[in-house]
Amino acid sequence: MKSVVALAVIGCVIVGTAGLGIFGVRKIKMDPTQFIVGGRSLGAIFLWLLMAGEVYTSFTFLGAAGWAYSKGAPAFYIICYLTVACILSFFYLPPIWRCAHRHDLLTNADYFAVKYQSPLLGALVALVGVVFLVPYITLQLTGIQILLQIAGYGRIDSVLAAGLAFGLIVAFVLVSGLRGAALASMVKDALVLGAVLFAGIVLPVQFFGSPKGVIDQVLLVHPNWMTLVGGTSNFGTVWFVSTVLLTGFGGFMWPHSMAAVYAAKSEEAVRRNAIILPFDQIMLLLVYFAGFTALLIKPGLKGSDVDQSFMLIVQEHFAPWVLGLVSAAGCLAALVPAGAQILAAASLLSRNLSGFGLPAEKQEQRTAVTRLWIVLLSILAFGLWIFARTTLVGLLLIAYSWITQIFPGLILSLRKRPPHPWSVAIGILVGLAFLIVFAATDTSTLVGVNFGLVALIANTVVLLGTDAVLNQVATRTGNPSRNRAIQSG
Repeated sequence: MKSVVALAVIGCVIVGTAGLGIFGVRKIKMDPTQFIVGGRSLGAIFLWLLMAGEVYTSFTFLGAAGWAYSKGAPAFYIICYLTVACILSFFYLPPIWRCAHRHDLLTNADYFAVKYQSPLLGALVALVGVVFLVPYITLQLTGIQILLQIAGYGRIDSVLAAGLAFGLIVAFVLVSGLRGAALASMVKDALVLGAVLFAGIVLPVQFFGSPKGVIDQVLLVHPNWMTLVGGTSNFGTVWFVSTVLLTGFGGFMWPHSMAAVYAAKSEEAVRRNAIILPFDQIMLLLVYFAGFTALLIKPGLKGSDVDQSFMLIVQEHFAPWVLGLVSAAGCLAALVPAGAQILAAASLLSRNLSGFGLPAEKQEQRTAVTRLWIVLLSILAFGLWIFARTTLVGLLLIAYSWITQIFPGLILSLRKRPPHPWSVAIGILVGLAFLIVFAATDTSTLVGVNFGLVALIANTVVLLGTDAVLNQVATRTGNPSRNRAIQSG
């Protein structure tokens, strides 16, 4: 009976949220601009809701608590990285928005193709985006599976339930596009805020009198839990700083994040979002309190089980309807971003990888192709998720290491004279090669530095070096047309 109540609450919330999104866009014709970037009409508030919906996912809801439970102080990097990303974005996203508005861009790969006059570079960026969005999508599926397993009190097939929930959100995205995701984010953010307030305040108060009581008890039982270990040790200070930099640089490199930027109605809305969004980081403090509470109440969880930590406390000590509401908030925190991520990946496939040369009059055909790719990618992501399981934070760090390799090319594109597209492409490929070597040798750090940042440094050095060589060749040959040929890819 408990599982029926909890799962019924989850089902009503998910269906109601999807229905709200579909109802909100029922009279809008879904041409590619409406479908992929919401008609470029989102003001600062809707843009904030959409980006918060994409940033605060099941990773925030479960993964941050899981790392607070299993690792302590290293989890605090999560508070820092989005703030770094927003500070940087205040300066580099407005000119990118202007370019997107001027040239009717729909994907981040479109930006590279136009800015560098190189469709092939755009295709490479699109390929990187599609391939490495998959781990991010599997992260959301892992979160859904954990929540439904707990809400079902172990009596349902959580994989099947996760598949049904995922299928519903995919159907929702097929109908409503990005604008529907922005509407759904209103419900999602409100529920997540309520669930985080409950987890970070009610749980500590019930068991330890106050959030401060939790911290005091953790320091008593685990004296070094709030302190980073030595500089080059695993998860030490060097790892912490390098991880904040890596994820801060990559914060808006995701295809779905760039689509949200394109959806803004003005560059001022983009700047306002960069100012407002970091305030949502306050919620993470409450998530940490929930993780620390679980560490004391239910110690001994290992591996991927740590992501379940505070939800197991809710399951054991609160009514099923409470568990259902908290789980529903977590499910929306996974499903809404997953929908935006699949839409972004499908857009890259339809526009930059399989849509070369499609004439403007075939826009309805392009939307149909995008919808087809949404279905195919959803099936692929679900299949891969079944065979690849790790902790939520582990999945996200892997994905960030790969997607951030496009950051140097994006930033350098803002120079008066951008580098050659060949230089950018070679830099990206070198960075990916480093990551492949690190993965093959099971290496996560180099002298304490996060392996993703090591690859990013190699990427940047090779990009700048290659560009200098190409400039020298063009100067010595005295052939400007040669230079233009390189620039055009």
